[in-house]
Amino acid sequence: MKKAEGAFLTISELSAELDVPQHILRYWETRFPALRPLQRAGNRRYYRPDDVLLARRIHHLLSVEGFTVKGAQKALSEGAGSMPPAPVDAAPETLLSQLETVRAMLARALGV
Repeated sequence: MKKAEGAFLTISELSAELDVPQHILRYWETRFPALRPLQRAGNRRYYRPDDVLLARRIHHLLSVEGFTVKGAQKALSEGAGSMPPAPVDAAPETLLSQLETVRAMLARALGV
């Protein structure tokens, strides 16, 4: 069963989506202060939509763009780096919106 967009994700769900072990997500929480999921009884983590987007961006910077953790921290603090990839099953409207955002960022960077 797929959760509705905007629903909180557990650490196991986010781990499966990003294809990284759960301990890596917990490590990222120590290195990226903005990544702060809600913690309920028994320290169960619930990632809000903003946390999920940030985790996707961190994953993209580290795995796709090849940043080190320190480099990713700097890129996030400066607002650098590209947009994270859309989920594979994203709606075409969402994907189109993200591509238009990337195009606008590139146009600004190139001064076009």
